[in-house]
Amino acid sequence: MFDTVLVANRGEIAVRVMRTLRELGVRSAAVFTEADAEARHVREADTAVRVADYLSAAELVRAGAVAGAQAVHPGYGFLAENAAFARACAAAGLVFIGPPADAIELMGDKIRAKERVQAAGVPVVPGSSGSGLSDAELADAARRIGVPVLLKPSAGGGGKGMRLVREEALLAEEIAAARREARGSFGDDTLLVERWVDRPRHIEIQVLADGHGGVVHLGERECSLQRRHQKVIEEAPSVLLDPATRAAMGEAAVQAARSCGYTGAGTVEFIVPGDDPGAYFFMEMNTRLQVEHPVTELVTGLDLVAWQLRVAAGEPLDFAQQDVTLSGHAVEARICAETARAGDGRVDFLPSAGTVLRLHDPAGPGVRVDSGLAPGTEVGTAYDPMLAKVIAHGPDRATALRRLRAALADTVVLGVDTNTGFLRRLLAHPAVVAGDLDTGLIDRDAAGLLPPGVPDEVYAAAALLRQDALAPRPDPGGWTDPFSAPTGWRLGGESAWTVHHLKAPGQDPVTVRVRDGRVRIGDAPPFEARLTVDGPRALLHHEGTVTAFDHAGEWLGRDGDSWRVQPHDPVAAALRRAAAGAGGDALTAPMPGTVTVVKVSKGDEVTAGQSLLVVEAMKMEHVITAPHDGTVAEIDVTAGATVAMDQILAVVIPAAADDEAGAGDPRAADPSGATPGEGS
Repeated sequence: MFDTVLVANRGEIAVRVMRTLRELGVRSAAVFTEADAEARHVREADTAVRVADYLSAAELVRAGAVAGAQAVHPGYGFLAENAAFARACAAAGLVFIGPPADAIELMGDKIRAKERVQAAGVPVVPGSSGSGLSDAELADAARRIGVPVLLKPSAGGGGKGMRLVREEALLAEEIAAARREARGSFGDDTLLVERWVDRPRHIEIQVLADGHGGVVHLGERECSLQRRHQKVIEEAPSVLLDPATRAAMGEAAVQAARSCGYTGAGTVEFIVPGDDPGAYFFMEMNTRLQVEHPVTELVTGLDLVAWQLRVAAGEPLDFAQQDVTLSGHAVEARICAETARAGDGRVDFLPSAGTVLRLHDPAGPGVRVDSGLAPGTEVGTAYDPMLAKVIAHGPDRATALRRLRAALADTVVLGVDTNTGFLRRLLAHPAVVAGDLDTGLIDRDAAGLLPPGVPDEVYAAAALLRQDALAPRPDPGGWTDPFSAPTGWRLGGESAWTVHHLKAPGQDPVTVRVRDGRVRIGDAPPFEARLTVDGPRALLHHEGTVTAFDHAGEWLGRDGDSWRVQPHDPVAAALRRAAAGAGGDALTAPMPGTVTVVKVSKGDEVTAGQSLLVVEAMKMEHVITAPHDGTVAEIDVTAGATVAMDQILAVVIPAAADDEAGAGDPRAADPSGATPGEGS
């Protein structure tokens, strides 16, 4: 076994690998960029070496030498599936903890990989053949196969650059977008096209191979709950497979691994028609540890990272296929830095950023958390949005699901938007509970899994927290100036309301009034409410109930959901709207990121839904479209520009002069007769 291993990654996977290294008594060496100097993976390593770039093979090899490492664990992402990096490690005398470079190169090329496994007798998805196809050749292949088709980058994985095309007329635009994403993510814009299987299930087989001819599979993982072709929930085993199909798919995966001389841990991915699980097709092989590997670990009792290390150190597998048994059920949820926004009949999951102000990891029977977060962690848009994974294991699927839902409700991340609450509701979806899954379920039903808005009790708690912050604190002698207290008291009359103008992202402004233990939201009737605060916990007593919140600054959290409720200045907002252009609609950045494409200029006539520009964050593209027919009055950015969330990008003046803006939330209205007080 090695003395020191360089973990050539960051975030939760680096922390997870280091956990096994500690258990094996192996010294861990981290790498970090300047922005990650205080990151959790740096603090948990035995030593750490600064690098200029996580994607520089030369920097990582240098770090290995500085740390005195004998081996490099690449985690996933970055250079984990980069054959040149594996060769660079070998040339520097470092053992690459993964498969041989030739296997990485072969299976990383989806076109060659399909040809190789097909020759080994593994069924593959019908699609284009040959590499280096032009846009026209790809479009021709798509027409021959027949839409719908899936465009896929030949290099890389993780769903990036994949595009589902259901209309021939959109082929040219989608091919161009897929090439941009593939080039940005993998430095290679080679594409292939495959037949799309409607209502498919995504099932993958974990394989483990040593350097002595031993290859086994460790059962399957169901990964059908996806959005944007990226996995969200994974579980093991799949309710779809019977023992015979499991054995057949497992053997196919073993043959795929043997066909490329594989060693280490790898995953063979299959697409499976939901109504015919026996008709499975090879999609690709991921030549690395998978994000979802914990569910396999929990049902098999095997530590896959430990076996990666043992195989890389030359040890043989000490068990055979007949020794592999699956015990119970495990389900994993990926916590991502993202916010969901509904509009135009769809839900977009957009990257978010911020500083982690409060963090609480769940615990309990069967619950595991793999996380790279710590209080104070800066979450930016330069890397993948996944922050952590919450995994639950139980004797059966129903127990695992219940435990995971409870764990997500107990998860607290304040300071950055996450998908935690969405995942909790998704796991309670009737189809998910029943195991009736397919890769399109989230896209079809996402809107119904979003909360209808910010609950009134959140606004009430936010206003009461602000009210408490306005209260004067005693001087050193213990005296408090009663005239500084925000009670609304006035001589000879009823106390005035203290007015708080509040706004949550994506919501209309709301006015909340506080007076004498009562709260009034907009023009609704007032209700009795008070708040007790105990450190990071706040209890809202209202209408005979008590609602508990976690809070930090402007953030409130409950049951996995979180809200940032900020003070709102109506006058400043009106001035900003006026500056954006009278009569025009200001289009703002839905997320912090980089403008990659600008398709229009000032003065251009545009139609409703027309693509105007593209903003990218965390290797994901978001297209900004025209809200209506009209004229581009302003275009305030250029390609390559970095933008902040809600920054104005362009202004489109409606074609019809009498177009009017929609009405706001009626709760924001100022009821006549109300007397504003201090604290607004």
